[in-house]
Amino acid sequence: MPEHLSPSFRRLAWSNLLAQSAEQLSLAAVPIVAVLLLQAGPGEIGLLASVQSLPFLLLSMPLGLLADRSSRTRLMALAEGLRALALLLLLALILTGHASIGALAAVGFLAAVGTVAFSVAAPSLVPALVPVQGLAQANGRLELARSAAFASGPALAGALIGWTGAPAAFVLSAMLSVTAVLCLRGIREPARAAMPQRHPLLELQDGARWVWRSELLRPIMFTSIAWNIAWFMLQATYVPYAIHDLGLDAGGVGVTLAAYGVGMIVGALLAPRVVALLPFGQAILLGPYFSVLAALTMAMTLVWPQGWLAGLSYFLFGAGPIIWTITSTTLRQTVTPRAMIGRVSSINIVVSTGARPLGAALGGLVGVYFPVSVSLWCVVLGFGLQALIISASRVRTLQRLPDPLPD
Repeated sequence: MPEHLSPSFRRLAWSNLLAQSAEQLSLAAVPIVAVLLLQAGPGEIGLLASVQSLPFLLLSMPLGLLADRSSRTRLMALAEGLRALALLLLLALILTGHASIGALAAVGFLAAVGTVAFSVAAPSLVPALVPVQGLAQANGRLELARSAAFASGPALAGALIGWTGAPAAFVLSAMLSVTAVLCLRGIREPARAAMPQRHPLLELQDGARWVWRSELLRPIMFTSIAWNIAWFMLQATYVPYAIHDLGLDAGGVGVTLAAYGVGMIVGALLAPRVVALLPFGQAILLGPYFSVLAALTMAMTLVWPQGWLAGLSYFLFGAGPIIWTITSTTLRQTVTPRAMIGRVSSINIVVSTGARPLGAALGGLVGVYFPVSVSLWCVVLGFGLQALIISASRVRTLQRLPDPLPD
């Protein structure tokens, strides 16, 4: 890493990689286990995805406030430790023959708390560890680590379940979470000025007001909402569709899901060049536009049921939106006061990933009452909507990253 990315940031990046790997491994393993071990259908998979998404809705704002007020490394360590305990509990349930959809959902909820903590605390910590000129690069490094996790987690989950059974996937995931906690111990978190004691709701209101009044952050928020609804409709549909209609086994499902992570790696590696070549607003648009193309590619499997085509769709879903994540995160860190980044990040997470249970529930509901073709075309419409929202905003006209706000 370049010199201006400090050793503490490097530890954060390694911890992020390990935590994301634990998350992706377990997220991919749970629906595969549900389908193969418990014969779950779209309705049950939609329920699992909805419950696993609830921590983003219920805990993002409280944890964002804690990230602005207290030690961010301690917050991430405690939450990641909870994920490890939840995964070990799930392992015990599987080994004793007590696994059920309800048990998978409950443990998935607990495991997701670690993801929420990292999602709100890491963006708040990065500006304290990296100078302004290194923010885009630092965010790119974190997203590259996340991309590697997305690439390896699903394929590894499918392979482990196919070769050795479900327990191995959850043992490895728990070990990754524990190692992530150990990496966090070496981070030197800069001291912050004491914040005046105010009612937590007033502080959260400040963050919400800042996002709502910003002509740059508001359309990003609504685009994220539409994207997540469409994405989780697809997630509720895909695994049963891939197994029953595309004829894929656990390993094949894992490989197609891993294509998403491979796309993320490619997108993250290309992001610095793309941002340098294109006006900043045009670079942000790449993610929404690639998502529409990816959704249309998945819809093509209805007439040409090929696993490689589904994999190409997931690759496109990874390659374009990762550029969106890097550029939109950098924009949010630049136009938000540093003391408010945790709350603003948490609000973005609440309204976008809070849409996940809605998308998963819609996907499960449509999958129960309508043919899978209806589900996939609803996904196409959802991604079309998010592209229209950002295209109609001022974000599209940005020629460069705005000047950062003073501390």
